[in-house]
Amino acid sequence: MARFAPLAVLASAAVGLAGCGFTPLYAQREVVTNLARVDVVAPEGRTGFLMREHLDDYLAKDRGTQPKYQMTLALAETRFPRGVRVDNVATRYEYVLTADYALVSLPSREVAKRGRVHVEITYSSADQPYAAVAAQQDAADRAADEAARRIQLEVAAWMATGKPESKRVRDPTVEPPELPALTETTAD
Repeated sequence: MARFAPLAVLASAAVGLAGCGFTPLYAQREVVTNLARVDVVAPEGRTGFLMREHLDDYLAKDRGTQPKYQMTLALAETRFPRGVRVDNVATRYEYVLTADYALVSLPSREVAKRGRVHVEITYSSADQPYAAVAAQQDAADRAADEAARRIQLEVAAWMATGKPESKRVRDPTVEPPELPALTETTAD
């Protein structure tokens, strides 16, 4: 009887979710199709490349079809020393990635959705220069992955809920505002 208890809990949860009108995000086929038809334009540089690659993966980009949307990204990266030793050398850093995005309908070039995601990642910095660079690059990759995942979820939820618009602005220059590049801030 104890073996069937987990099965009974799962069955009752499924019945409860079905009764409340719960529908999985990807149950709507047009959401998956539209996500695959987003063309991502990222800024130059390593983090821009990582964001585009992660977004292409999360959106399941279909390279065989004409894009329906174009997403333009603007990125800002900052690194803060957090763990400082007695000799004033940082052993931990906080890496902050802010990604602004604009999703544009093609071919009308109307801005369909704008958004911003903010990701904070901490990492240890080693005394060896190569290890410190590798740790910083790993933090940037993890932050880009998390930012891409959040953008994908925001856009998918927007597509699944009937594309609510506050204002559709016809704007041929869909570039998000320029943000500062990587800076290192020291604690006072």
